Amino acid sequence: MNWQEMIFYFIGGLGIFLFGIKFMSDGLQKTAGDKMRGLLAKYTSNPVMGVLVGIVVTILLQTSTGTTVMSIGLVNAGLMTLKQAIGVIMGANIGTTMTAFIIGIKIEKYALPIIAVGAFFLFFVRKKNYQYIGQVIFGFGMLFLGLRTMGEGLKPLRELPVFVDLTVELSHNPVLGVLVGTVFTMIVQSSSATIGILQTIADEGMIELRAALPVLFGDNIGTTITAVLAAIGASIAAKRAALVHVTFNIIGTIIFVIALPLVYNLVLWLGSDVNIRMQIAYAHGLFNVTNTLIFLPFVSLLALLVSKIIPGQMEELEFKPKYLDSRLLATPSVALGQAQHEILRMGSYARETLADAVNYFFKKDEKVRNLALQKEELVNELDRKITEYMVKIQQNALNAKESGKASILMQTINDLERIGDHAENIVELAEYTIANKVEFSKEALGELEQMINLTDETIAQALQALEHDDHQAAKKVLENERELDQMERRFRKNHIARLNNNLCNGNAGAVFLDILSNLERIGDHSKNIAQYVLYGE
Repeated sequence: MNWQEMIFYFIGGLGIFLFGIKFMSDGLQKTAGDKMRGLLAKYTSNPVMGVLVGIVVTILLQTSTGTTVMSIGLVNAGLMTLKQAIGVIMGANIGTTMTAFIIGIKIEKYALPIIAVGAFFLFFVRKKNYQYIGQVIFGFGMLFLGLRTMGEGLKPLRELPVFVDLTVELSHNPVLGVLVGTVFTMIVQSSSATIGILQTIADEGMIELRAALPVLFGDNIGTTITAVLAAIGASIAAKRAALVHVTFNIIGTIIFVIALPLVYNLVLWLGSDVNIRMQIAYAHGLFNVTNTLIFLPFVSLLALLVSKIIPGQMEELEFKPKYLDSRLLATPSVALGQAQHEILRMGSYARETLADAVNYFFKKDEKVRNLALQKEELVNELDRKITEYMVKIQQNALNAKESGKASILMQTINDLERIGDHAENIVELAEYTIANKVEFSKEALGELEQMINLTDETIAQALQALEHDDHQAAKKVLENERELDQMERRFRKNHIARLNNNLCNGNAGAVFLDILSNLERIGDHSKNIAQYVLYGE
Protein backbone atom coordinates (compact mmCIF):
# COMPACT_ATOMS: atom_id res chain seq x y z
CA MET A 1 0.00 0.00 0.00
CA ASN A 2 1.48 3.35 -1.08
CA TRP A 3 0.53 5.62 1.82
CA GLN A 4 1.91 8.76 0.21
CA GLU A 5 -0.09 8.24 -2.97
CA MET A 6 -3.24 7.46 -0.99
CA ILE A 7 -2.90 10.58 1.20
CA PHE A 8 -2.12 12.80 -1.80
CA TYR A 9 -5.13 11.46 -3.70
CA PHE A 10 -7.40 11.99 -0.69
CA ILE A 11 -6.29 15.49 0.34
CA GLY A 12 -6.03 16.59 -3.30
CA GLY A 13 -9.48 15.19 -4.05
CA LEU A 14 -10.88 16.82 -0.93
CA GLY A 15 -9.36 20.13 -1.99
CA ILE A 16 -10.87 19.84 -5.49
CA PHE A 17 -14.24 18.84 -3.99
CA LEU A 18 -14.29 21.76 -1.52
CA PHE A 19 -13.19 24.15 -4.25
CA GLY A 20 -16.00 22.84 -6.48
CA ILE A 21 -18.65 23.42 -3.80
CA LYS A 22 -17.27 26.89 -2.96
CA PHE A 23 -16.88 27.94 -6.60
CA MET A 24 -20.38 26.71 -7.49
CA SER A 25 -21.86 28.39 -4.40
CA ASP A 26 -20.07 31.69 -5.19
CA GLY A 27 -21.40 31.61 -8.75
CA LEU A 28 -24.95 31.05 -7.51
CA GLN A 29 -24.60 33.84 -4.95
CA LYS A 30 -23.33 36.27 -7.59
CA THR A 31 -26.41 35.61 -9.69
CA ALA A 32 -28.92 35.53 -6.85
CA GLY A 33 -27.26 36.45 -3.53
CA ASP A 34 -28.86 39.87 -2.95
CA LYS A 35 -32.25 38.58 -4.10
CA MET A 36 -31.95 35.66 -1.69
CA ARG A 37 -31.24 38.02 1.22
CA GLY A 38 -34.30 40.06 0.24
CA LEU A 39 -36.36 36.88 -0.04
CA LEU A 40 -35.33 35.86 3.47
CA ALA A 41 -36.20 39.25 4.92
CA LYS A 42 -39.51 39.62 3.07
CA TYR A 43 -41.25 36.25 2.85
CA THR A 44 -40.81 34.74 6.30
CA SER A 45 -43.97 36.04 7.97
CA ASN A 46 -44.59 32.70 9.74
CA PRO A 47 -42.52 29.57 10.50
CA VAL A 48 -44.03 27.54 7.62
CA MET A 49 -43.15 30.27 5.11
CA GLY A 50 -39.73 30.47 6.77
CA VAL A 51 -39.17 26.75 6.16
CA LEU A 52 -40.20 27.04 2.49
CA VAL A 53 -38.01 30.10 1.92
CA GLY A 54 -35.11 28.39 3.73
CA ILE A 55 -35.44 25.37 1.42
CA VAL A 56 -35.56 27.50 -1.76
CA VAL A 57 -32.66 29.76 -0.78
CA THR A 58 -30.45 26.83 0.26
CA ILE A 59 -31.16 24.89 -2.94
CA LEU A 60 -30.33 27.98 -5.01
CA LEU A 61 -27.19 28.87 -3.03
CA GLN A 62 -26.14 25.26 -2.37
CA THR A 63 -25.07 26.06 1.20
CA SER A 64 -27.15 25.56 4.34
CA THR A 65 -24.35 27.26 6.28
CA GLY A 66 -24.68 30.33 4.04
CA THR A 67 -28.46 30.47 4.53
CA THR A 68 -28.17 29.99 8.31
CA VAL A 69 -25.43 32.61 8.66
CA MET A 70 -27.45 34.98 6.44
CA SER A 71 -30.54 34.53 8.64
CA ILE A 72 -28.44 35.11 11.78
CA GLY A 73 -27.16 38.30 10.15
CA LEU A 74 -30.74 39.42 9.45
CA VAL A 75 -31.73 38.66 13.06
CA ASN A 76 -28.68 40.61 14.23
CA ALA A 77 -29.75 43.54 12.05
CA GLY A 78 -33.30 43.34 13.36
CA LEU A 79 -34.75 42.52 9.94
CA MET A 80 -35.98 39.11 11.07
CA THR A 81 -37.43 37.85 14.35
CA LEU A 82 -36.13 34.78 16.18
CA LYS A 83 -39.27 32.77 15.26
CA GLN A 84 -38.83 33.62 11.58
CA ALA A 85 -35.16 32.57 11.74
CA ILE A 86 -36.08 29.21 13.32
CA GLY A 87 -38.26 28.39 10.30
CA VAL A 88 -35.50 29.44 7.88
CA ILE A 89 -32.90 27.31 9.71
CA MET A 90 -35.20 24.28 9.53
CA GLY A 91 -35.72 24.90 5.82
CA ALA A 92 -31.98 25.32 5.26
CA ASN A 93 -31.40 21.87 6.75
CA ILE A 94 -33.85 20.37 4.26
CA GLY A 95 -32.43 22.38 1.35
CA THR A 96 -28.88 21.18 1.99
CA THR A 97 -29.94 17.58 1.23
CA MET A 98 -30.00 18.60 -2.45
CA THR A 99 -26.18 18.37 -2.54
CA ALA A 100 -26.31 14.81 -1.21
CA PHE A 101 -28.87 13.89 -3.88
CA ILE A 102 -26.68 15.46 -6.60
CA ILE A 103 -23.72 13.39 -5.35
CA GLY A 104 -26.00 10.33 -5.27
CA ILE A 105 -26.23 10.57 -9.06
CA LYS A 106 -23.04 8.84 -10.18
CA ILE A 107 -21.79 11.04 -13.02
CA GLU A 108 -18.05 11.22 -12.17
CA LYS A 109 -17.12 9.97 -15.63
CA TYR A 110 -18.67 13.14 -17.08
CA ALA A 111 -16.78 15.45 -14.68
CA LEU A 112 -14.16 16.56 -17.21
CA PRO A 113 -16.66 17.41 -20.01
CA ILE A 114 -18.76 19.37 -17.46
CA ILE A 115 -15.62 21.31 -16.41
CA ALA A 116 -14.89 22.00 -20.09
CA VAL A 117 -18.40 23.47 -20.61
CA GLY A 118 -17.97 25.65 -17.51
CA ALA A 119 -14.54 26.82 -18.67
CA PHE A 120 -15.99 27.78 -22.07
CA PHE A 121 -18.54 30.08 -20.42
CA LEU A 122 -15.92 31.47 -18.04
CA PHE A 123 -13.24 32.32 -20.58
CA PHE A 124 -14.95 32.72 -23.95
CA VAL A 125 -18.22 34.50 -23.10
CA ARG A 126 -18.09 38.17 -22.16
CA LYS A 127 -21.49 38.65 -20.52
CA LYS A 128 -21.15 38.58 -16.72
CA ASN A 129 -24.35 36.56 -16.17
CA TYR A 130 -23.13 33.83 -18.51
CA GLN A 131 -19.75 33.83 -16.77
CA TYR A 132 -21.53 33.26 -13.45
CA ILE A 133 -23.44 30.36 -15.02
CA GLY A 134 -20.09 29.04 -16.26
CA GLN A 135 -18.74 29.32 -12.72
CA VAL A 136 -21.65 27.21 -11.42
CA ILE A 137 -21.11 24.54 -14.11
CA PHE A 138 -17.33 24.53 -13.59
CA GLY A 139 -17.78 24.14 -9.82
CA PHE A 140 -20.30 21.34 -10.40
CA GLY A 141 -17.78 19.44 -12.52
CA MET A 142 -14.96 20.03 -10.02
CA LEU A 143 -17.19 18.62 -7.27
CA PHE A 144 -17.44 15.28 -9.09
CA LEU A 145 -13.78 15.30 -10.12
CA GLY A 146 -12.88 15.71 -6.44
CA LEU A 147 -15.17 12.82 -5.49
CA ARG A 148 -13.57 10.57 -8.10
CA THR A 149 -10.05 11.51 -6.98
CA MET A 150 -10.89 10.86 -3.32
CA GLY A 151 -12.47 7.54 -4.23
CA GLU A 152 -9.31 6.45 -6.06
CA GLY A 153 -7.18 7.37 -3.07
CA LEU A 154 -9.38 5.64 -0.50
CA LYS A 155 -9.76 2.29 -2.30
CA PRO A 156 -6.67 0.68 -0.63
CA LEU A 157 -8.23 1.24 2.83
CA ARG A 158 -10.61 -1.65 2.14
CA GLU A 159 -7.72 -4.06 2.65
CA LEU A 160 -6.50 -2.46 5.90
CA PRO A 161 -7.56 -4.52 8.99
CA VAL A 162 -7.60 -1.44 11.28
CA PHE A 163 -10.07 0.36 8.99
CA VAL A 164 -12.24 -2.77 8.68
CA ASP A 165 -12.30 -3.07 12.49
CA LEU A 166 -13.25 0.63 12.81
CA THR A 167 -16.22 0.27 10.46
CA VAL A 168 -17.40 -2.82 12.35
CA GLU A 169 -17.11 -0.85 15.60
CA LEU A 170 -19.13 2.01 14.09
CA SER A 171 -21.87 -0.50 13.20
CA HIS A 172 -22.09 -1.64 16.83
CA ASN A 173 -21.49 1.77 18.47
CA PRO A 174 -23.69 4.52 16.97
CA VAL A 175 -22.48 7.11 19.51
CA LEU A 176 -18.92 6.73 18.19
CA GLY A 177 -20.25 7.24 14.65
CA VAL A 178 -22.03 10.44 15.71
CA LEU A 179 -18.84 11.68 17.35
CA VAL A 180 -16.74 10.93 14.25
CA GLY A 181 -19.21 12.77 12.00
CA THR A 182 -19.46 15.77 14.37
CA VAL A 183 -15.70 16.25 14.79
CA PHE A 184 -14.91 15.75 11.10
CA THR A 185 -17.54 18.29 10.01
CA MET A 186 -16.36 20.79 12.63
CA ILE A 187 -12.86 20.53 11.15
CA VAL A 188 -13.94 20.76 7.50
CA GLN A 189 -16.79 23.23 8.30
CA SER A 190 -18.99 21.84 5.54
CA SER A 191 -21.56 19.09 6.05
CA SER A 192 -21.94 18.85 2.26
CA ALA A 193 -18.23 17.95 2.04
CA THR A 194 -18.24 15.38 4.85
CA ILE A 195 -21.47 13.77 3.63
CA GLY A 196 -19.96 13.64 0.13
CA ILE A 197 -16.90 11.88 1.55
CA LEU A 198 -19.15 9.48 3.47
CA GLN A 199 -21.06 8.69 0.27
CA THR A 200 -17.77 8.07 -1.57
CA ILE A 201 -16.41 5.78 1.17
CA ALA A 202 -19.67 3.84 1.23
CA ASP A 203 -19.66 3.57 -2.57
CA GLU A 204 -16.17 2.05 -2.43
CA GLY A 205 -17.54 -0.61 -0.07
CA MET A 206 -15.54 0.61 2.93
CA ILE A 207 -18.52 1.25 5.21
CA GLU A 208 -21.96 -0.35 5.48
CA LEU A 209 -25.13 1.75 5.42
CA ARG A 210 -25.94 0.93 9.07
CA ALA A 211 -22.52 2.22 10.21
CA ALA A 212 -22.78 5.27 7.89
CA LEU A 213 -26.08 6.53 9.33
CA PRO A 214 -24.78 7.67 12.79
CA VAL A 215 -21.82 9.39 11.04
CA LEU A 216 -24.36 11.16 8.83
CA PHE A 217 -26.33 12.34 11.88
CA GLY A 218 -23.09 13.59 13.47
CA ASP A 219 -22.36 15.58 10.30
CA ASN A 220 -25.58 17.50 10.93
CA ILE A 221 -24.38 18.47 14.43
CA GLY A 222 -20.90 19.43 13.20
CA THR A 223 -22.27 21.85 10.60
CA THR A 224 -23.70 24.04 13.39
CA ILE A 225 -20.20 25.21 14.36
CA THR A 226 -20.21 27.84 11.57
CA ALA A 227 -23.48 29.32 12.84
CA VAL A 228 -22.02 29.41 16.38
CA LEU A 229 -18.93 31.24 15.08
CA ALA A 230 -21.14 33.69 13.15
CA ALA A 231 -23.05 34.52 16.37
CA ILE A 232 -19.92 35.37 18.41
CA GLY A 233 -20.08 39.07 19.24
CA ALA A 234 -23.54 39.38 17.67
CA SER A 235 -26.78 40.40 19.34
CA ILE A 236 -28.63 38.26 21.89
CA ALA A 237 -31.21 37.39 19.22
CA ALA A 238 -28.49 36.17 16.82
CA LYS A 239 -26.93 34.01 19.56
CA ARG A 240 -30.34 32.51 20.26
CA ALA A 241 -30.81 31.73 16.54
CA ALA A 242 -27.44 29.93 16.49
CA LEU A 243 -28.44 27.96 19.61
CA VAL A 244 -31.68 26.93 17.88
CA HIS A 245 -29.60 25.48 15.04
CA VAL A 246 -27.48 23.48 17.51
CA THR A 247 -30.49 22.34 19.60
CA PHE A 248 -32.51 21.35 16.52
CA ASN A 249 -29.75 19.06 15.19
CA ILE A 250 -28.69 17.58 18.54
CA ILE A 251 -32.25 16.61 19.55
CA GLY A 252 -32.91 15.28 16.06
CA THR A 253 -29.75 13.16 16.23
CA ILE A 254 -30.73 11.73 19.63
CA ILE A 255 -34.17 10.77 18.27
CA PHE A 256 -32.71 9.16 15.14
CA VAL A 257 -29.97 7.26 17.00
CA ILE A 258 -32.59 5.81 19.38
CA ALA A 259 -34.73 4.84 16.37
CA LEU A 260 -31.71 3.66 14.32
CA PRO A 261 -33.04 0.14 13.47
CA LEU A 262 -36.33 1.62 12.25
CA VAL A 263 -34.53 4.36 10.26
CA TYR A 264 -32.17 1.80 8.71
CA ASN A 265 -35.03 -0.42 7.52
CA LEU A 266 -37.00 2.57 6.24
CA VAL A 267 -34.02 3.81 4.19
CA LEU A 268 -33.51 0.29 2.78
CA TRP A 269 -37.19 0.20 1.80
CA LEU A 270 -37.12 3.70 0.24
CA GLY A 271 -33.86 3.03 -1.59
CA SER A 272 -34.26 -0.64 -2.44
CA ASP A 273 -33.33 -0.09 -6.09
CA VAL A 274 -30.70 2.68 -5.82
CA ASN A 275 -26.97 2.79 -4.99
CA ILE A 276 -25.68 3.36 -1.44
CA ARG A 277 -24.76 6.98 -2.22
CA MET A 278 -28.40 7.69 -2.98
CA GLN A 279 -29.50 5.71 0.08
CA ILE A 280 -27.37 8.04 2.25
CA ALA A 281 -29.00 11.00 0.47
CA TYR A 282 -32.42 9.52 1.29
CA ALA A 283 -31.37 9.15 4.95
CA HIS A 284 -30.15 12.76 5.00
CA GLY A 285 -33.46 13.98 3.57
CA LEU A 286 -35.45 11.78 5.95
CA PHE A 287 -33.51 13.14 8.94
CA ASN A 288 -34.08 16.81 8.11
CA VAL A 289 -37.67 16.57 6.87
CA THR A 290 -38.78 14.45 9.86
CA ASN A 291 -36.88 16.71 12.26
CA THR A 292 -38.61 19.78 10.81
CA LEU A 293 -42.07 18.18 11.00
CA ILE A 294 -41.43 17.24 14.64
CA PHE A 295 -40.24 20.73 15.65
CA LEU A 296 -42.44 22.96 13.47
CA PRO A 297 -45.45 22.94 15.86
CA PHE A 298 -43.11 23.84 18.73
CA VAL A 299 -41.34 26.88 17.22
CA SER A 300 -42.64 29.18 19.97
CA LEU A 301 -41.56 26.69 22.64
CA LEU A 302 -38.12 26.38 21.03
CA ALA A 303 -37.80 30.18 20.97
CA LEU A 304 -38.77 30.30 24.66
CA LEU A 305 -36.25 27.56 25.51
CA VAL A 306 -33.29 29.33 23.91
CA SER A 307 -34.42 32.62 25.46
CA LYS A 308 -34.19 30.97 28.89
CA ILE A 309 -30.76 29.49 28.12
CA ILE A 310 -29.46 32.83 26.78
CA PRO A 311 -31.19 35.40 29.02
CA GLY A 312 -31.15 39.14 28.50
CA GLN A 313 -33.28 41.98 27.24
CA MET A 314 -32.98 43.01 23.64
CA GLU A 315 -34.34 46.12 22.03
CA GLU A 316 -37.00 44.98 19.60
CA LEU A 317 -37.25 47.27 16.61
CA GLU A 318 -40.40 47.00 14.54
CA PHE A 319 -39.18 47.02 10.94
CA LYS A 320 -42.44 48.14 9.44
CA PRO A 321 -44.59 51.27 9.50
CA LYS A 322 -46.98 51.65 12.45
CA TYR A 323 -49.26 54.41 11.22
CA LEU A 324 -49.63 53.88 7.46
CA ASP A 325 -53.02 52.40 6.59
CA SER A 326 -53.99 51.93 2.95
CA ARG A 327 -57.69 52.14 3.90
CA LEU A 328 -57.20 55.83 4.73
CA LEU A 329 -55.90 56.75 1.26
CA ALA A 330 -59.45 57.64 0.17
CA THR A 331 -59.32 60.47 2.73
CA PRO A 332 -56.08 62.32 1.85
CA SER A 333 -56.16 64.74 4.80
CA VAL A 334 -56.29 61.84 7.30
CA ALA A 335 -53.70 59.82 5.34
CA LEU A 336 -51.34 62.82 5.37
CA GLY A 337 -51.72 63.06 9.14
CA GLN A 338 -50.81 59.39 9.50
CA ALA A 339 -47.84 59.84 7.17
CA GLN A 340 -46.65 62.73 9.35
CA HIS A 341 -46.82 60.49 12.44
CA GLU A 342 -44.69 57.89 10.64
CA ILE A 343 -42.21 60.57 9.50
CA LEU A 344 -41.84 61.77 13.08
CA ARG A 345 -41.20 58.17 14.14
CA MET A 346 -38.57 57.96 11.39
CA GLY A 347 -37.06 61.22 12.66
CA SER A 348 -36.81 59.93 16.23
CA TYR A 349 -34.94 56.85 14.96
CA ALA A 350 -32.61 59.06 12.89
CA ARG A 351 -31.86 61.05 16.04
CA GLU A 352 -31.29 57.82 18.04
CA THR A 353 -28.96 56.57 15.30
CA LEU A 354 -26.79 59.65 15.81
CA ALA A 355 -26.86 59.19 19.59
CA ASP A 356 -25.78 55.53 19.26
CA ALA A 357 -23.09 56.41 16.69
CA VAL A 358 -21.63 59.02 19.03
CA ASN A 359 -21.85 56.63 21.97
CA TYR A 360 -19.91 54.04 19.95
CA PHE A 361 -17.27 56.64 19.04
CA PHE A 362 -16.63 57.54 22.68
CA LYS A 363 -17.20 54.17 24.43
CA LYS A 364 -16.27 51.69 21.65
CA ASP A 365 -19.12 49.30 22.59
CA GLU A 366 -19.86 46.87 19.72
CA LYS A 367 -23.46 46.37 20.87
CA VAL A 368 -24.12 50.10 20.49
CA ARG A 369 -22.52 50.02 17.03
CA ASN A 370 -24.86 47.20 15.98
CA LEU A 371 -27.83 49.12 17.35
CA ALA A 372 -26.84 52.25 15.42
CA LEU A 373 -26.58 50.33 12.14
CA GLN A 374 -29.83 48.53 12.88
CA LYS A 375 -31.66 51.83 13.42
CA GLU A 376 -30.11 53.33 10.29
CA GLU A 377 -31.45 50.35 8.33
CA LEU A 378 -34.87 50.97 9.89
CA VAL A 379 -34.69 54.64 8.83
CA ASN A 380 -33.99 53.48 5.25
CA GLU A 381 -36.87 51.00 5.37
CA LEU A 382 -39.29 53.66 6.66
CA ASP A 383 -38.01 56.04 3.97
CA ARG A 384 -39.04 53.52 1.28
CA LYS A 385 -42.41 52.66 2.83
CA ILE A 386 -43.46 56.25 3.59
CA THR A 387 -42.41 57.43 0.13
CA GLU A 388 -44.54 54.67 -1.46
CA TYR A 389 -47.48 55.72 0.73
CA MET A 390 -47.02 59.41 -0.12
CA VAL A 391 -46.97 58.64 -3.86
CA LYS A 392 -50.33 56.85 -3.45
CA ILE A 393 -51.75 59.84 -1.54
CA GLN A 394 -50.66 62.22 -4.31
CA GLN A 395 -52.44 60.10 -6.89
CA ASN A 396 -55.71 61.39 -5.39
CA ALA A 397 -57.15 64.80 -6.16
CA LEU A 398 -55.61 67.02 -3.44
CA ASN A 399 -56.61 70.60 -2.68
CA ALA A 400 -53.93 73.31 -2.57
CA LYS A 401 -53.32 72.97 1.20
CA GLU A 402 -53.03 69.16 1.06
CA SER A 403 -50.75 69.36 -1.97
CA GLY A 404 -48.47 71.82 -0.16
CA LYS A 405 -48.30 69.63 2.94
CA ALA A 406 -47.58 66.52 0.84
CA SER A 407 -44.70 68.33 -0.87
CA ILE A 408 -43.22 69.37 2.50
CA LEU A 409 -43.50 65.86 3.92
CA MET A 410 -41.82 64.32 0.86
CA GLN A 411 -38.85 66.67 1.24
CA THR A 412 -38.70 66.03 4.98
CA ILE A 413 -38.45 62.28 4.40
CA ASN A 414 -35.33 62.84 2.30
CA ASP A 415 -33.71 65.09 4.92
CA LEU A 416 -34.31 62.59 7.73
CA GLU A 417 -32.89 59.75 5.64
CA ARG A 418 -29.75 61.83 5.03
CA ILE A 419 -29.40 62.48 8.77
CA GLY A 420 -29.35 58.70 9.24
CA ASP A 421 -26.68 58.40 6.53
CA HIS A 422 -24.45 60.98 8.25
CA ALA A 423 -24.87 59.10 11.56
CA GLU A 424 -23.79 55.91 9.75
CA ASN A 425 -20.72 57.80 8.48
CA ILE A 426 -19.81 58.57 12.08
CA VAL A 427 -20.08 54.84 12.93
CA GLU A 428 -17.63 54.10 10.09
CA LEU A 429 -15.26 56.79 11.34
CA ALA A 430 -15.46 55.28 14.84
CA GLU A 431 -14.61 51.86 13.36
CA TYR A 432 -11.58 53.41 11.69
CA THR A 433 -10.36 54.97 14.95
CA ILE A 434 -10.69 51.62 16.76
CA ALA A 435 -9.01 49.60 13.98
CA ASN A 436 -6.11 52.06 13.70
CA LYS A 437 -5.86 52.92 17.43
CA VAL A 438 -6.34 56.62 16.72
CA GLU A 439 -5.96 58.85 19.79
CA PHE A 440 -7.51 62.31 20.18
CA SER A 441 -6.42 65.23 22.33
CA LYS A 442 -8.66 66.32 25.22
CA GLU A 443 -9.32 69.59 23.42
CA ALA A 444 -10.52 67.80 20.27
CA LEU A 445 -12.82 65.48 22.24
CA GLY A 446 -14.24 68.45 24.17
CA GLU A 447 -14.97 70.32 20.96
CA LEU A 448 -16.65 67.27 19.42
CA GLU A 449 -18.88 66.83 22.48
CA GLN A 450 -19.86 70.49 22.32
CA MET A 451 -20.85 70.28 18.64
CA ILE A 452 -22.59 66.89 19.09
CA ASN A 453 -24.79 68.25 21.89
CA LEU A 454 -25.84 71.23 19.79
CA THR A 455 -26.52 68.99 16.77
CA ASP A 456 -28.74 66.71 18.85
CA GLU A 457 -30.66 69.71 20.21
CA THR A 458 -31.09 71.03 16.64
CA ILE A 459 -32.63 67.73 15.42
CA ALA A 460 -34.94 67.65 18.44
CA GLN A 461 -36.12 71.24 17.77
CA ALA A 462 -36.68 70.44 14.07
CA LEU A 463 -38.88 67.45 14.96
CA GLN A 464 -40.74 69.59 17.53
CA ALA A 465 -41.35 72.24 14.87
CA LEU A 466 -42.63 69.65 12.40
CA GLU A 467 -44.92 67.88 14.88
CA HIS A 468 -46.59 70.97 16.33
CA ASP A 469 -46.06 73.48 13.49
CA ASP A 470 -44.00 75.33 16.14
CA HIS A 471 -42.47 78.44 14.56
CA GLN A 472 -40.47 79.29 17.68
CA ALA A 473 -38.80 75.87 17.58
CA ALA A 474 -38.16 76.32 13.84
CA LYS A 475 -36.48 79.69 14.44
CA LYS A 476 -34.36 78.10 17.17
CA VAL A 477 -33.22 75.50 14.62
CA LEU A 478 -32.06 78.28 12.27
CA GLU A 479 -30.11 79.92 15.12
CA ASN A 480 -28.52 76.60 16.09
CA GLU A 481 -27.61 75.85 12.49
CA ARG A 482 -25.78 79.21 12.18
CA GLU A 483 -23.95 78.42 15.41
CA LEU A 484 -23.01 74.95 14.10
CA ASP A 485 -21.52 76.56 10.98
CA GLN A 486 -19.48 78.93 13.16
CA MET A 487 -18.38 76.04 15.41
CA GLU A 488 -17.17 74.03 12.44
CA ARG A 489 -15.06 76.95 11.14
CA ARG A 490 -13.66 77.71 14.63
CA PHE A 491 -12.88 74.08 15.45
CA ARG A 492 -11.17 73.58 12.08
CA LYS A 493 -8.84 76.50 12.88
CA ASN A 494 -8.18 75.08 16.35
CA HIS A 495 -7.35 71.73 14.76
CA ILE A 496 -4.78 73.31 12.41
CA ALA A 497 -3.20 75.05 15.41
CA ARG A 498 -2.96 71.73 17.26
CA LEU A 499 -1.37 70.11 14.21
CA ASN A 500 1.22 72.89 14.03
CA ASN A 501 2.03 72.41 17.73
CA ASN A 502 2.25 68.58 17.39
CA LEU A 503 -0.67 68.12 19.79
CA CYS A 504 -2.57 66.08 17.20
CA ASN A 505 -1.56 63.63 14.44
CA GLY A 506 -2.77 63.41 10.86
CA ASN A 507 -5.02 60.34 11.33
CA ALA A 508 -6.84 61.84 14.30
CA GLY A 509 -7.14 65.14 12.45
CA ALA A 510 -8.72 63.58 9.38
CA VAL A 511 -11.34 61.76 11.47
CA PHE A 512 -11.97 64.91 13.55
CA LEU A 513 -12.62 67.02 10.43
CA ASP A 514 -14.88 64.36 8.89
CA ILE A 515 -17.01 64.19 12.04
CA LEU A 516 -17.30 68.01 12.10
CA SER A 517 -18.40 67.92 8.47
CA ASN A 518 -21.06 65.24 9.12
CA LEU A 519 -22.43 67.14 12.12
CA GLU A 520 -22.57 70.36 10.11
CA ARG A 521 -24.48 68.56 7.33
CA ILE A 522 -26.96 67.18 9.88
CA GLY A 523 -27.50 70.78 10.96
CA ASP A 524 -28.21 71.73 7.32
CA HIS A 525 -30.87 69.00 6.98
CA SER A 526 -32.47 70.11 10.26
CA LYS A 527 -32.51 73.67 8.91
CA ASN A 528 -34.32 72.44 5.77
CA ILE A 529 -37.07 70.91 7.92
CA ALA A 530 -37.40 74.15 9.91
CA GLN A 531 -37.70 76.17 6.70
CA TYR A 532 -40.47 73.89 5.45
CA VAL A 533 -42.39 74.70 8.65
CA LEU A 534 -41.71 78.44 8.48
CA TYR A 535 -42.07 79.11 4.77
CA GLY A 536 -43.72 75.99 3.38
CA GLU A 537 -40.83 75.30 0.97
